[in-house]
Amino acid sequence: MFLIGNFFGAVAIILHYALMIYMWIVIARAVISWVSPDPYNPIVQFLYRATEPVLEPIRRWLPGGGFGIDISPLIVIFAIYFLDFFLVRSLQQIAAELR
Repeated sequence: MFLIGNFFGAVAIILHYALMIYMWIVIARAVISWVSPDPYNPIVQFLYRATEPVLEPIRRWLPGGGFGIDISPLIVIFAIYFLDFFLVRSLQQIAAELR
């Protein structure tokens, strides 16, 4: 059983780091949207391609409001923290119980 526990522990660690890396990608996308970035820059293209599939459905779900402020990155960051606290910690507890 300790092998399964170690597997769940490793999955929890990898998931934690993947979520944190994606959170920083979303933050970079939000910061870069404050300026007028060159759309042909490879970094800007990567940030848009990596975040748009997640941000676009949230934008459709949110009311227009006319505020001129896009809060979809904030919602994604909250969702990432929720997944980190709920899913990663649950996997860590399962791993600890199986060891």
